[in-house]
Amino acid sequence: MRFLVTGVSGQIGSEAAQRFRKLGDVIAADRSLLDLSQPSTLAAKLDAMAPDIIINPAAYTAVDRAEDERDLAFTVNADSPGVMAKWAAAHAVPLVHLSTDYVFDGSGERPWREDDPVAPLSVYGASKLAGEEKVRAAAGPHLIVRTSWIYSARGANFLRTISRLARERSELKIVADQIGAPTSAAFVAETLAAIARQNPANLASSFAAAGGRVHVAAGGHTNWHGFASAIVDGLRRLDVTLTVERIIPIATKDYPTKAVRPLNSRLDLTRLREGFGIIPPSWDTLLEPELDALTHPAIVGKS
Repeated sequence: MRFLVTGVSGQIGSEAAQRFRKLGDVIAADRSLLDLSQPSTLAAKLDAMAPDIIINPAAYTAVDRAEDERDLAFTVNADSPGVMAKWAAAHAVPLVHLSTDYVFDGSGERPWREDDPVAPLSVYGASKLAGEEKVRAAAGPHLIVRTSWIYSARGANFLRTISRLARERSELKIVADQIGAPTSAAFVAETLAAIARQNPANLASSFAAAGGRVHVAAGGHTNWHGFASAIVDGLRRLDVTLTVERIIPIATKDYPTKAVRPLNSRLDLTRLREGFGIIPPSWDTLLEPELDALTHPAIVGKS
């Protein structure tokens, strides 16, 4: 079986490429091989690659910059997934498309279910929602996987930012009124591979049974302040020398950004558990191996 994994220079894509190599041949596509900013080129390239399954984590993820680069965000996050979805539908190729909690408005106190009303607050969220709609409209075998608060020991993300700032500053001010589940890219990638392993010959049926959508995130929830505190505590347990002395909780309004962030990013994981039999570990459990990889990359890389 030939898997096409896009966005392999990104956090989820790089992890997914590793996992899917255990299941079959992998076409690891970075921007040089499959440029989502050029949707008119994609169909011909897909013809040449002839994948049996497409895993699409590639996206425009610069949330604040998207407010100024709306056209590019929609091209990468909506138009190109639409092209891939049409190709996949025409060739009966299952498509797994990664999306985000930003399609919701972040209101309420309960986790978001797959079929809850969507109302994105930002250009980024709107572009990802448009991508979902184009994937569904193609009417091929598809699974839209929404996730949130992604981090990794590699790349640019909250874990690495806090690790750096904790070495440089004595005081950190971190937002405490946005709630979600920090989710490692490695867990998302392993979940995608587990879904593919369950029924590789009949993915279309399992995708349809799930309504074409599933939420994938860590168990439990915290806020950004809690996540930052857990990172710092974990680094100290690993004997990393830090400068930070205080981590101060602040409100979103005290940390203005160009794009509006949802306050409630919790995702309901019932469908993941009941439909696919996958029970997500708690977010703090998933953090531990990423801290190990961050602090001892050479050792982790050899294991």
